[in-house]
Amino acid sequence: MKLNGRRESTNVDDRRGMSAAKAGGVGIVGVIIALVMTFMSKGSLDLTDIISNVGQMGNVTEQAEGGREFTAEEQELAKFSKQILAGTEDVWAQEFKKIGRTYEPPKMVLYTGSVQTGCGNGSASMGPFYCSADQCLYIDLSFFTSMKQQLGADGDFAYAYVIAHEVGHHVEYLLGTLGKVHQQMSKLNSTEANKLSVRLELLADFYAGVWAYHDNEMFGSIEDGDLEEAIRCAQVIGDNYLQEKARGYSQPETFTHGTSKQRMKWLKLGLSTGDITKGTTFQCSDAEL
Repeated sequence: MKLNGRRESTNVDDRRGMSAAKAGGVGIVGVIIALVMTFMSKGSLDLTDIISNVGQMGNVTEQAEGGREFTAEEQELAKFSKQILAGTEDVWAQEFKKIGRTYEPPKMVLYTGSVQTGCGNGSASMGPFYCSADQCLYIDLSFFTSMKQQLGADGDFAYAYVIAHEVGHHVEYLLGTLGKVHQQMSKLNSTEANKLSVRLELLADFYAGVWAYHDNEMFGSIEDGDLEEAIRCAQVIGDNYLQEKARGYSQPETFTHGTSKQRMKWLKLGLSTGDITKGTTFQCSDAEL
């Protein structure tokens, strides 16, 4: 990505290196990685093993009180993340204005190890996540290293896609979609709730694509190879890909984020149209999803 000269967002709370409350909460992509680690090393699923892997992933980045000096690579990732967040602010302010709304940007919290959130305790093992209770997205930057090492997904545009996806959940929150769907999910069994979760995640993928389309229009940010990086990332974080890699088969009723094909489809749709009205993951049939 071309980011030279781009501004950095000030909607950032940098808590890296600070001690935090004990880790907890519900894992997202990071827990999926822990599942992959468990299956690849053991060939079976055991709750104790998963908890151990999750704990190990979180402990790698845990820091003591008083902070520490960061490497040049860590500082570059922090700067990059702030620039991407600034790009989402510029794009979504423009897109919300088109529909007669005012965009209220989320705050990005950078942390190491574990963190207190409006949704409870969070940890590095969860991967990047969005909390609607405090309208913040939380990122332990070591996740990008894990993403590269565990999933083979690398590149600045792949990392930008991860951030833009979490911002996509904030867009869902502002438009009322997130709260409405979460309320519906609370009344359903796990299989039916998972189906709604998939549609939420695919919509966030679509919004990430919409952001990339307009960010490129504004700043000429996309370079050769960038789109392939994001699409490759969408492929390897598909539920079916992760489950098949871990144990040789997948269970569709347990999918919460969508298949590789679905995630690539909706990301590509946002990238190719830039049209927020095309995000119809809750209007289309299962076959069309």
